[in-house]
Amino acid sequence: MNAIQLPLLETDSQPKGKANFNNPNFASNKTKPIHRWVPWIAGFASEFVRGVLDTHLPNQGVVLDPFAGVGTTLVEAARLGHSVIGFEINPYAALACRVKLNAEKLDSATLRETRQNLRSFFDQATSAGYQPQSAPPPGFKTRVPFFSPLVLHQVLVIQDFINSLEASEIAEVFQLVFAATMVSYSNYSYEPSLGTRKSVGKSDIEDFPVLERLSEKLQEMISDIESLQAVIGSHALTSTVVNDSFFRCKEYLEAGSVDLCVTSPPYLNNYHYIRNTRPQLYWLGFVKKPNDTEFLEQENFGKYWQTVRELEEVKLDFPNPSRELIEQLSRLRSLKAERGIYGGNGWANYAASYFNDCFRFAEGLNHALKKDGQAFVVIGNSILQGMMIPTDKYLGEIAERAGLRLVDIHIPRATRVGNSIIQSEVRVEKAEETDQLYEAVVCLTK
Repeated sequence: MNAIQLPLLETDSQPKGKANFNNPNFASNKTKPIHRWVPWIAGFASEFVRGVLDTHLPNQGVVLDPFAGVGTTLVEAARLGHSVIGFEINPYAALACRVKLNAEKLDSATLRETRQNLRSFFDQATSAGYQPQSAPPPGFKTRVPFFSPLVLHQVLVIQDFINSLEASEIAEVFQLVFAATMVSYSNYSYEPSLGTRKSVGKSDIEDFPVLERLSEKLQEMISDIESLQAVIGSHALTSTVVNDSFFRCKEYLEAGSVDLCVTSPPYLNNYHYIRNTRPQLYWLGFVKKPNDTEFLEQENFGKYWQTVRELEEVKLDFPNPSRELIEQLSRLRSLKAERGIYGGNGWANYAASYFNDCFRFAEGLNHALKKDGQAFVVIGNSILQGMMIPTDKYLGEIAERAGLRLVDIHIPRATRVGNSIIQSEVRVEKAEETDQLYEAVVCLTK
């Protein structure tokens, strides 16, 4: 097996159109060529995507990911020769998608030469009292200095070099290398949300060989690119990454143009993707000031608890919501009223916003999919204020309200860890002993 081939999903003798889904846990991506370039908090395994594509789209077609993240679906579908289109509202993640999908076209010799030029520039600058022209983004404020002074000087030297690169496709690679590594030599870490190192018992990083860290990542990427280019096989017919919300998909997609969708929307766990990528968004120049992130937060699938908790009441605004969902939101809203925005009303607003966006998502799928086109949506359940919410079940019901047909719900991962939602005293009370977080694949068709 060569460097970039991926194991296929094992299937049994089930009827055509039915799959025996394996565990979609994305942890294996951290060591897989191309997929390993950018650390990401969530997603699904490349093997899972490959298995769905091999089983359900054996011939060339158009593959969609409405929540592309850092591109697992797009990369796998492109390698199989499908046309791909992904929507990703976070511009840092969209950058990662573009660079990965462009990997086949990148010249590794140019990347090696540029890496050597960076080393020469860095060595000369750091030995001659060089004063960087770059500066930290002025709107990026943190509780403690994000980089210690010795690290910051190295970072600014490297920023000067990246800013001098004229070829945009090479500059984007170096931007991504910096963005993918920057937290590792900062005074912050992901636990899994971004917080200070000291808050989790780690020491600040006073000094660090930043150039060596970047060089290691570049070598990893160059090796992957060369392995990828050495393989003879199909290439993506077309690839498009839209840095916008899927809720505006009608502006970009013709009706009935998509054969298959493989995706995983944000879970109902309030992981704040925008706040947790603030360092990358600011240092890459995608945002300049705090107000610049408001659009991203408001247009994100499901919103965030922080954006809706103070509203009086968010109501379900799609046709015929199930009685079970209405009653569960009502129970959630009645909990801990004395805690104000931290009580049940704030969390019920968040959940209602989430399910409203599930309907908008399903409407978009109904627009995009061809007749008999299929969508495979990986989604986890949730526990809010001690109450287990079967998000997968509700998504299936809501999708049918939008005109799709629910084929089945598989649960290939019966237990998953979700400390950010389970252990936080702000977010939950003690869950029932029988309640357990799981991961499901909701199978839909048009």
